[in-house]
Amino acid sequence: MSFLEELNTVQRHAVEAVDGPVMIVAGAGSGKTRVLTYRTAHLLQKGVRPESVLALTFTNKAADEMKSRIADLVGPASRALWMGTFHSLLARMLRFECEPLGYGRNFSIYDSDESLSLIKGIMNDLGVSQQQFTPSGIRSRISNAKNSMVPPAELQRRAVDIQATRTADIFVEYEARLKRANAMDFDDLLLKPLELFRAHKDVLKRYQQRFQYIQVDEYQDTNRVQYLLLHELAAGHKNICIVGDDAQSIYSFRGADIRNILDFQKDYPDCKVFRLEQNYRSTKTILGAADSLIRHNVDQIKKTLWTSNADGDQVVVDVCDDDREEGRRIVAHIEEEIRHRKRSLCDFALLYRTNAQSRVLEDALRRNGIPYVIIGGVAFYKRKEIKDVLAYLKLLANPKDDESLLRIINVPARAIGDTTIKRIRSVAAGERLTMMDALAAKGLEGLLQDRALRAVRQFHAMLAKYIGLKGQMSLSELARALVDETGILRILKEENTPEATARRDNILELISAITEYADTHEGAILEDFLQEVSLVSDVDTAEFGRNAVTLMTLHAAKGLEFPVVFIAGLEEGLLPISLSLDTREQIEEERRLMYVGMTRARQQLYLSHARSRYHQGEVMFSVRSRFVEEIDPLHLAFRGGAAAAHDPQVQTQVRPRTATRTPAWRAPVKPVGQRGGSPDPMPRYEDESQEQIHLHVGLAVTHETFGQGRIVALDGSGSQARAVVDFKSVGRKQLLLKFANLRAGA
Repeated sequence: MSFLEELNTVQRHAVEAVDGPVMIVAGAGSGKTRVLTYRTAHLLQKGVRPESVLALTFTNKAADEMKSRIADLVGPASRALWMGTFHSLLARMLRFECEPLGYGRNFSIYDSDESLSLIKGIMNDLGVSQQQFTPSGIRSRISNAKNSMVPPAELQRRAVDIQATRTADIFVEYEARLKRANAMDFDDLLLKPLELFRAHKDVLKRYQQRFQYIQVDEYQDTNRVQYLLLHELAAGHKNICIVGDDAQSIYSFRGADIRNILDFQKDYPDCKVFRLEQNYRSTKTILGAADSLIRHNVDQIKKTLWTSNADGDQVVVDVCDDDREEGRRIVAHIEEEIRHRKRSLCDFALLYRTNAQSRVLEDALRRNGIPYVIIGGVAFYKRKEIKDVLAYLKLLANPKDDESLLRIINVPARAIGDTTIKRIRSVAAGERLTMMDALAAKGLEGLLQDRALRAVRQFHAMLAKYIGLKGQMSLSELARALVDETGILRILKEENTPEATARRDNILELISAITEYADTHEGAILEDFLQEVSLVSDVDTAEFGRNAVTLMTLHAAKGLEFPVVFIAGLEEGLLPISLSLDTREQIEEERRLMYVGMTRARQQLYLSHARSRYHQGEVMFSVRSRFVEEIDPLHLAFRGGAAAAHDPQVQTQVRPRTATRTPAWRAPVKPVGQRGGSPDPMPRYEDESQEQIHLHVGLAVTHETFGQGRIVALDGSGSQARAVVDFKSVGRKQLLLKFANLRAGA
């Protein structure tokens, strides 16, 4: 029997259409990998030479899986296929063709860490402050320029501020040093072939003739450079077959351009289009719910998904009072599914929008003895930025902890380099001091330059200050104040890359964990919290093997499937995320992300949202995501008692469906001492760190870190007096007036 007989009618027609441009619109769970695999095998079976087939994927895993399947279908001839990721195959090509570009064939490929190290060296040589301009932020901007095909000289011409000017200057030197080192970074692996093809038409023609058939998986994820490369290679024969699903385009932050797949028919007017609309994965209910959601997108290729699978149960929507209840309900559903449907732990996946959300879910699973693994990331308390902040806190609890001090002595960067650290350690060893005590030792004065000595003394003073305050401030206030003073959050905000935003969110989530611990443990002290965290950190979830619940972000879940899927945090500002509420295009990508998560489920789908959750160390009240409202209610079963679908309070909180920014809102704080709508001034608080001013609700104030704001609440007295200030730059902050140093006036 021919392997083509294993395909349905549309799949087979797509496989057999081998000549000319072909677009295969592959809906979720429609057998995309099988079609691409069988199409390649069919080409070889028809007598096409394997080395004339270029098959491009986005992951090595996908390429290896397809190679194995093709080998099973047609035998060892498939080994000569050019099949792999864009970066791997183009690097292979450059090994043969890079000399016209001025590179030797033994060129090095710099990974992200090596690129970052090179940028740091350039910044040092050019005298660019790494405190003012973060190296990772510079690297991100250079990468964006490369992917947008903006050369260094053009970036210099466009520069309108000091940050853009410094980036352009570093970009010029970065490219020069890469060339001198006979090295390329990851972006170059895409750019250099395009540069080669445009400057040397003979090389382009040779590869056009060589690759008679081009196949591209996940075409919706291609960026501008990849699009242009494919256009050049296919310009002669036009035997290009792209497979993808516009409804699963979720990587614009990496440069992916959904227009590439939406406009494919404009680029190739004579292309054949095949729509794979039969879903083999999900129940009718899950598929109907997902389809009713994605239909709200304007930019899409029309298709109607259907399945012959069973109807299945309704999609459960849990309306929870807070994020801890959300975690408990998910655990209860898992236990119920195991008990009544005999499921294994590996049948469950917990999906969320941001890595920071995993902390509450991990806590719920751990407290109930449920093993879990994290895919596409590390456990919350093992992430670098979390361990950095915990190292600060460990030093407050135990100043003799030299390892914690060494971890953060230059985090964030404070001009304490390796040579300085080496000399501090020498003094500590010579005078038999802890590293903490060595920071204040007189012996350093003759060893360190003035700048380094000032940085060391300032670092010591900050630590000593908070060691002294440890017994005077609440646990949550201590953590918030220390993190604010280190400047970590400010630096990550200014860096403004997706990675920096994720790291900042994780640190804020740690503050939430500390606040929650303090709120739920009477007499909570720092040492107790650190002990609990240490026990969490020691759990090696990998030891549970395959029999464990899977946790991952929605982005990481693409391409996977599970019998039971949970999507947590369906709240405005979280999903859709607040950074994506500005334009219709951004909202539509968030909706596609939700669609991807829903279509990972085979048999049961649970959605949940919390009416409040800890965020940035404070309780936030939330509005249910518009995406829940957009799903056909016939497919949904709301749970949560009074907080169900017909609860008027929940319904009135539903956000209008507009593209304007409306992030999650906080509970109104009742101002202290307010009568009859007019502010009752708080008694003057006199302290050397606080101006002697009359503070009252509504007063415009200025903070040296957060800038301009307005007081919205006052509480406490004496050394425990606090103010809640709504800052223009960072939103609301609760400040201990003793240390806030607020100034009247904006």
